Amino acid sequence: MRTRGTLRLATRGSALARRQAALVKEALENRRYEVELVTVETTGDQIRDELIHRLGKTGAFVRELDERVLDGDLDGAIHSMKDMPTEQPDELVTAAIPERGRPGDLLVTPDGTSLAELPDGATVGTSSLRRRAQLLSERPDLTVEPLRGNVDTRLEKLLAPALQAEHQERSEADKERKANTGDEDFEPAFERSVDDWFDDLSELEKQALSREVDTEYDAIVLAQAGLERSGLTHYVDAQELPTTTFVPAPGQGALAVTATDGETAREIQTAIDHPRSRVETTVERTILAELGGGCIAPIGIYAIVQGEFVHTSVSVFDRDGEESVTATRDLPIETHAEAAREFAADLADQGAAALIDTAREDADGDAEPSQEDQPEGK
Repeated sequence: MRTRGTLRLATRGSALARRQAALVKEALENRRYEVELVTVETTGDQIRDELIHRLGKTGAFVRELDERVLDGDLDGAIHSMKDMPTEQPDELVTAAIPERGRPGDLLVTPDGTSLAELPDGATVGTSSLRRRAQLLSERPDLTVEPLRGNVDTRLEKLLAPALQAEHQERSEADKERKANTGDEDFEPAFERSVDDWFDDLSELEKQALSREVDTEYDAIVLAQAGLERSGLTHYVDAQELPTTTFVPAPGQGALAVTATDGETAREIQTAIDHPRSRVETTVERTILAELGGGCIAPIGIYAIVQGEFVHTSVSVFDRDGEESVTATRDLPIETHAEAAREFAADLADQGAAALIDTAREDADGDAEPSQEDQPEGK
C-alpha cells in the first residue's frame, strides 16, 4: 500500500465521466492503490448553450480539473483523451493512458437500419464537424442536424418520436374500445393495455416518452466506447461505421490520467499505463498538433500498432464533406513521434493546411458556427 496515502483523482460529474473514472480507479486498486474520485464541475458543464467548438479552444471540459492538480489540491485528473487540448502546461504530464477502448463510431437507429439503407434526405444527429463531413461525403443527400447532451439524452431524442407515436396509437385505440363497449374491464385493442405496455418500458424509454421533440432523427452517430461504457448498447440497434472511411477523432476511445511531473506521475504510469495505447494516441495527437486543426476543422486520425510499424490513417475534410485530403502511412514504431510530424508536414503540403485554413475562416465568420465534438458524457 502507498505510504503517501490515498490517490485523489478529479473527474467530471457526468454519468459517463464517472463510469470511465471508475475504470481507472479499479485498475489502480487492482495494483493495491487506494483511490478517491473527486467530482469537479467544469466550465463546459456550466455553459450549456455555448458552442462546443469555441469552448474547445480553451479546453473548457478539462481545464478546471487540471487546475486543481496544478494547485496541489488533487493528485491527478481523469479525462477522455479526445477532449484534451494538444498543448498543456510544462509541469503537467500525461501520467498514464490505460488500455484503449474501441475507437470507432456507431450509427444508431431505432430499428438497425444501416447507413446505406437510410431513406433519401434522412435526418442524422451529431454535434461533430468531423462526423458531419464524413456522413455528407458518403451520403450527400442526408440532413445532418446538431445533437447535444449526454449519451442517455441523445438516445432519448432518437427514440422519442416512435415511442410517442406508439403510445398515442395504443391510447386512442384503448379509449375507442372502452367507449364502444362502455365497460371498464374492456379487452385492450392490442395484446397488452397501454398501461401494461408502459410498465414494460425501460427507464430510458420512459424518459424518452416524456421528452419534448424538437427534431426527429432517423439516426444518430455516437462513439462506440462511450456507448459501451454507458451500458446502454442493449437499448438500441447500432452499426459499426468503418474506420477506413469514418476515421475516428484523435484519441477517441482512450482515457488519460494527468498529473504534475514527479513521483506520483511515475507511480501511476508504472501501475496502469498501456504502452501500445500510448504509442497510438501519441501519433494521433502529434499529427493533430502539427496540422493545427484542433476544434475548427473536420479531422479524423487513427493509428494502430502493427508489428514494427504504426499504421496511420488521416482524413481532413471541408465542412460539407465535398473536398478532402486522405492518406495512410506505416510509421516506424521506434521513431513514431518524429515520423508523425513528418507525415503531418506532408499532409499539409498536399492540401490539408488549405482545408484547415478555410475551416478556420468559416468558423471566425459564422454567427452561429457548427458544434465540434462534444463530450458525450455531458
